[in-house]
Order: sequence, then C-alpha cells, then structure tokens
Amino acid sequence: MTRLLSRMAVALGLVTVLLAGLLVAPATAAHASVFSSCNISGCADARTARAGWSSLGFPTSRNWYAWPYGNYNFAGGQYYNYEGQLPSGATYYEYDVIPRNKGAARDAKRIIINRSTGATWYSPNHYTDFYRL
Repeated sequence: MTRLLSRMAVALGLVTVLLAGLLVAPATAAHASVFSSCNISGCADARTARAGWSSLGFPTSRNWYAWPYGNYNFAGGQYYNYEGQLPSGATYYEYDVIPRNKGAARDAKRIIINRSTGATWYSPNHYTDFYRL
C-alpha cells in the first residue's frame, strides 16, 4: 500500500510540474535571425536548388516535381511570413532544397522566393534563420 501511495505521489508531482510549466511559460513566437548574405554550409546547395526551381518556373502549387536523375523535389506553396522576419508586403513561396525520392520525408532546408522581385532566402533550419542568396 505504501508503495502504491508513493507511486501516486510521484505521478501527481509530475503532472503538477507539467501543468505549472504550461501555465507559467508564455507562448511566444519564434524569432528568426535574418542575414543579408549567405556564406554558411549549404548555401551552394540552396543556389543550385534556386536554379532548378527557376528552370521549372517557380511553381506555386504544393506538390512533388520531377528533377533530373529520377529524383523529385517538393514545392511547399505559399510562405505566409506570419512572424514578419522577411520584408512585408510581398508574396513568398517555399521550396525544398535537397531532391529525394518522391514521397520521401522532407528535411528542414528551404528556399523562400519573393515572387515579384526574385529575392531569395535560404533557411537551413525550417525558418529559424534566413540567409539572403
């Protein structure tokens, strides 16, 4: 009986800690870092992806698109810039950087294109950071 009460007390304590964390921790939007140039590992892949997507006319529909050598790449559709990290007043679209088998899991690497100006940002970590290409 003592063992059961002890386990129940531990469980109740864990639930209390979890609930307290939800009540105390403020819900804040992630703040991305935006850099004016791209000189990190992965920028070359992002530039290659931009050229590939450009050759396809920067499709705006969310879908898999055929790339050379039997691979595919995914266009994610419109990027809404909800947190306002990129310049406002533009229409952006997102595209995967690394081609893969059709239907394979997507990684975190994206390029984001301003459709009217062609300005392009690379995000190696799914919108935590943006690097201007």
